[in-house]
Amino acid sequence: MFKKILVLVAMLYAAASFAAVDVNKATAADLDGIKGVGPSMSAKILDERKKGNFKDWNDFVTRVKGVGEGNAAKFSAAGLTVSGAAFKATPAVTKK
Repeated sequence: MFKKILVLVAMLYAAASFAAVDVNKATAADLDGIKGVGPSMSAKILDERKKGNFKDWNDFVTRVKGVGEGNAAKFSAAGLTVSGAAFKATPAVTKK
C-alpha cells in the first residue's frame, strides 16, 4: 500500500512539473522554472506584461526584446504558453 501511495505522489509531482505556464498569468518564479528563461528574461516579460497582456505568440515575440521565433519554440516546448496556446512557427517563405 505504501508503495502505491508513493508512486501516486511521484506521478502527481511529475504531472505538476510539466504543467503549462501561461505567460499572462505567471509569476517571476513560474517563468524562471521554464528552461531557458532566467531572471533577466523574466523581468523583461513581466515589464512588458504590465503594459497589457500578450495577445498571441507574435505579440509576445514582438514586444519582448531578446525573444525570437527560435527562443519562442524552445520556451513553448518547455511548457510556456500565451493565452493557453503553444507556439506554432510561421512557415518560411521561399523565393521562386
